[in-house]
Order: sequence, then C-alpha cells, then structure tokens
Amino acid sequence: MAKASVSKLVPKVPGVPGATRRASYSASTKRALIDVAEGLFADHGYAGTSLDAIVSGARVTKGALYHHFSGKQALFEAVFERVEIESAKRIQKALRSEKDPWRKASLGLRSFLAVVREGTYRRIVIQDGPAVRGYERYREQEERSTFANVVEIVRATLEAGAWDLDEDMLQTFARIFFGAMSAAGESVATAVDPEAAAQRVESAVGFLLAGIQALVDQGTDLETVITGAAAPGDEA
Repeated sequence: MAKASVSKLVPKVPGVPGATRRASYSASTKRALIDVAEGLFADHGYAGTSLDAIVSGARVTKGALYHHFSGKQALFEAVFERVEIESAKRIQKALRSEKDPWRKASLGLRSFLAVVREGTYRRIVIQDGPAVRGYERYREQEERSTFANVVEIVRATLEAGAWDLDEDMLQTFARIFFGAMSAAGESVATAVDPEAAAQRVESAVGFLLAGIQALVDQGTDLETVITGAAAPGDEA
C-alpha cells in the first residue's frame, strides 16, 4: 500500500531502464518524507513530531525512511535547509527586481520581515533550528543561504556613494549588518505581536538607510564619516 502510493509520483516511461525508474522512485520517496516532515515540524515542533507520524503521512515504511536519513535529526536538517534556501531565494528575487539601491534595500528588508513572520519559518528555523542543529551549524547554514543577500544590499547602498571601498571593508559592513538583521529577525519571529515588531524594525532600519542616503547625496567622503573630521570648506 505504502509503496503503491509513492509510486504514483513516478511516471512510467516506456523504454526507461529499471535503474532509472528505481532512482525516480527513491527521489519521490525522499521528497515525500521531507514534504510531510516539514508540515509536521511546523505544526508540532521537532520534539512533538514522531517518526511514526512522518512515515504514516508519507505512506512509506520506516525502512524507507532510514534508507534516506539516519534518523529524525537528519530529516529535520534536510527540512531546515530547504526552508532556509527557499526563503533566501524569495528575498533574492525581490532584490533582483529593483535597480535603485535604496528601493532595493527596502524591498529586501520587507521580504525578509515577511519570511520571518511565516509560521513554518518561525517554528523550524528560528525556534527549533538552533537547538536541534546546534548554534554553530545553525549560523553556518544561515550564512550560506542569506549572507549573499545582505552583501548585495550593502554593496548597492555603499557603492551609491563616491566612496572607494575595498572588498574587505565592504565585507565588514555586510557582516555587521548581517548580525543586526539576524537579531532583528529573531526578535520579530518570537514577538508577541510580530506585525508590530516588524514595523518597528522596518522603521529603525529605514532611519539608518536614510542617514546613509543623506551622506551620499551630500557627497560626504568616507574618511569624514569614519573619523568625524570636518569636510573641506566646513572649517570655522
């Protein structure tokens, strides 16, 4: 029964070798396990989800599950990575839709705040992710999936000015902003009122971006910004 239900996902193509059909069936089984596990982890959390519930929902045997995953934690990690990667792609799509650096930053921020307010992301990534994966591995995945988006925003806004920034300095700005956004995302996801928290974050970051834009519009050089030295012509 279980085998037949999963096999519906695999098309029967005449002339396709048996090994290819088996590979397709195996991929469909793995996909079904991840799909079902994602829904259960989102609704009940890692601790509240059993392997029995997962295999029952996917209509496969435990043997099929262990063929693909060493256990519940390995399956959770596959779900976690998929949720993180798909969320990062959504943010990236929003960034790529805009050329103006300031609107790009605003769109990226709003897309990020929309992601962290979603139930699946909040439960799997924010709430259970650090505990199940461990803080270090959690941050490693976060950097692999979302840090590039932060770099793109920072590069666009800082390069809007006539500032000669080397790559090391740009990466430093990006890492600082990345840490701030990670903390902001967690604060929104765990807030009693996520909508209000998101509005506060958007206002705060918007204020900072407005400050950078003002410096760009004024033609302020980077050395003046960093050292606080008076700009040429400003001396008393």
